[in-house]
Amino acid sequence: MRHDTHLSLVLAALLSSLVPASVAQEKSSHKSQEKLKLPRPQRLDRGLEFHRDSATGELRVIRYRNEGTNPSLKGTPAAPAGPPANIRARVSLVEVSCRVLSADGTPLRGLGREDFRVFEDGIEQPIAHFDASSDPASVALVLDASPSVFRELAEMKAAARRLAKYLSPRDEIAIVAFAAQAQLVLPFTRDRALLESAMASPALAQVADSTQSNIYQAVYLTARELFQDRAGRKAIVLLTDGQDSGLGLSWDPASATLPPAGVRQNSGAQADRLTFEDLARELAAAGVEVYAISTQPRPRAMTQAWLATHRDEMLITPVARKLGMPHYTLYLAELVRRAGGQIFFFREIGTLGDIYRQITETLIAQYTLGYYPAAGLAKPGWRSLHVELRGDYSAPYAASSVTGRDEPRAKREAAGANIRVIHRIAYYVPAAP
Repeated sequence: MRHDTHLSLVLAALLSSLVPASVAQEKSSHKSQEKLKLPRPQRLDRGLEFHRDSATGELRVIRYRNEGTNPSLKGTPAAPAGPPANIRARVSLVEVSCRVLSADGTPLRGLGREDFRVFEDGIEQPIAHFDASSDPASVALVLDASPSVFRELAEMKAAARRLAKYLSPRDEIAIVAFAAQAQLVLPFTRDRALLESAMASPALAQVADSTQSNIYQAVYLTARELFQDRAGRKAIVLLTDGQDSGLGLSWDPASATLPPAGVRQNSGAQADRLTFEDLARELAAAGVEVYAISTQPRPRAMTQAWLATHRDEMLITPVARKLGMPHYTLYLAELVRRAGGQIFFFREIGTLGDIYRQITETLIAQYTLGYYPAAGLAKPGWRSLHVELRGDYSAPYAASSVTGRDEPRAKREAAGANIRVIHRIAYYVPAAP
């Protein structure tokens, strides 16, 4: 038996030495083409159940093996109920991405670690990690394929190519399409040819077989399933009309929150359902920003100034309702407010490609600050974040093109009064299982 195996190996080596170079190149080409083969789409919600811990209020996720095509045949759990341990390990280094903008909105570059101060719950934290957009970014395109948005699919495909063009070759892109279900069309990859294949995949059209649009569940599953082991700049680019079918969101702010303790104690479907608060927690724990692109018109009262004024408070209020803002658009803006990022309106900018260009310019101009919380991670819950520039470097100017020397410090500090530092307002520490 061993002799036969040895003989086979010798013959194989001899034959390979006799193969013409052109044939070898052809085989190499075929192998290269095989590497570019698009993986089969995966349903992110298949075999998955939510269970809420009655004591902590945390939403736990169980994914079952061998459920086959019948969801009632759940088989055995594939993972323990509870937030994954690697989320807690990663959140021990809290990463805060921020942009520094001058008075006219121009990003300020060239800053270093020593120029920043970061605070958690009002207490300054030593900066342990600093990156000026040199680390690779992870960007997940989450595309609404429900009938109300699906007509934009052709432009989605063209715009995705532009997004890849503007990003660094080291940045990774993933694609998730959703209607009633969420499909992972393309896992994270740097291969731009695979991105082209994914945007041409019939899987995008196959998702659009339902009038339902579970927007926030798709975003939750994307954050949980795709970003767990990733560090650095992380972003979800969400294209949708904002009209979610799954969470029952309304003008009542309680529709976005966790079930009351009494309901949790009684358990049942009401307690175990996903909520908007669960989504905000997941994004905040993972440090994933959201760039939401609404296909609806921008509400007249929802100006950038209005959003900035209400940065520290929930947006779904009776006052906002009187101003004529649809609650579903407010929830998109609220998601951005909680996770960090930006909201865009497709109809006011021109093309989806233009919006993607703005998003990539934002990612390119980001600074990432990392620190280990002085208070530790024993106490779960929300913790506030604040980032500012040190006074001496509040307005860094490039060297004068005329003199070759820096501008006077007094002039720099005077200009610094109009500088804005944009960052997420809080992060979340999950409870221990």
